[in-house]
Amino acid sequence: MKHVLFVCSQNRLRSPTAEQVFANHPGVECASAGTNHDADNPLTPELVEWAEIIFVMEKAHRNKLTAKFKRNLVNKRVICLNIPDEYEYMDPGLVRLLKARVLRFLPASHEAL
Repeated sequence: MKHVLFVCSQNRLRSPTAEQVFANHPGVECASAGTNHDADNPLTPELVEWAEIIFVMEKAHRNKLTAKFKRNLVNKRVICLNIPDEYEYMDPGLVRLLKARVLRFLPASHEAL
């Protein structure tokens, strides 16, 4: 089982959408978190340790992740999706964008989505 973590700022729109979209993808266990201290589910060292692949929505999230959790990122793959904060939760456009940018990094069985 590959552990995948999705990260945005508040963990209210983009990363929870990603977690929901890929929750039933074969061979993947998903979680989501936010880089801000007041995020619904704040990013923790334990979550970073748990994850094998970390998808961040913007470069700013990668910068915060690296600054705060550098020692927890050893042997972790961090991928920036370049998805701006302009979508609502489960927005069809956001779902399409996530599938287009994330699927190639996940185990096969793309048909499952």
